[in-house]
Order: sequence, then C-alpha cells, then structure tokens
Amino acid sequence: MQLTSKLKLTGNIRRLAYATAAAALLVLLIESLTHSGGGWQAAAFGLGPDAALLIGSGAGLERGQLHPRAVPAYNVLHRVWGPVALALLVAAGVLPSNYLAGAAAWGLHVALDRALGYGLRTPEGFQRG
Repeated sequence: MQLTSKLKLTGNIRRLAYATAAAALLVLLIESLTHSGGGWQAAAFGLGPDAALLIGSGAGLERGQLHPRAVPAYNVLHRVWGPVALALLVAAGVLPSNYLAGAAAWGLHVALDRALGYGLRTPEGFQRG
C-alpha cells in the first residue's frame, strides 16, 4: 500500500473515531442537561472555543486563514485535554455536577471539528494538513 493511501486511511479512521466520540459526548450532554442542569455551562463551553475565530478575523487575511495573534488561543481551546480536565474537576468534586454539561459540550465541539476535518492551526493561521 502506498504511503498516501495509508495516510488517507489513517485520517479516515481518525475522523470516524472522532465522530464516534462526538456521538457519545452528545448522549452525555443530553443526560447531563436532563439530570444536573448546566444549560449556561453547555452554551458557554460549547461555543467558547470559537471565540478565537472572532479574535482572529481581520482584513488582509487569505481565505480560511486565522490571524496569527489568535492561533495560540484557538489551538488551546481546540485540544481534547481541556474538556477532559474540566470533567476531571467535576469528578473530583472541585466543580459542581452541572459543569459536566460544559465539559461534554466542549468535548463535543472539538470532536465534531475533528470529525469534519478541522484541526489545529499553523503559526500562520492555516489549517494543519
């Protein structure tokens, strides 16, 4: 099998894994909202990662490019460990249970982005290939 074919297959498997994770996180989000509340946490943490897109908009950028000043924030907010850390704080009793909805929504956001092919950004603001 050629290297490009292997890479494409690996990428498809990774995207399928993220889609599966997104489905599980959607179920967790619905359950969390049903039993513990956390509506504002779900909205804030679910939409929060895209705040970096607002910071990164501006004139003189190429299509699909995020302003380099927003890349660090974008990349931090679009990593898996953020929602995992938030969920661990809930599990440890540091945060109330309604923050689990926030962790699920944030994780869902990241997993959906990855499943759709959106990844982290290069220092110049373009999607990593």
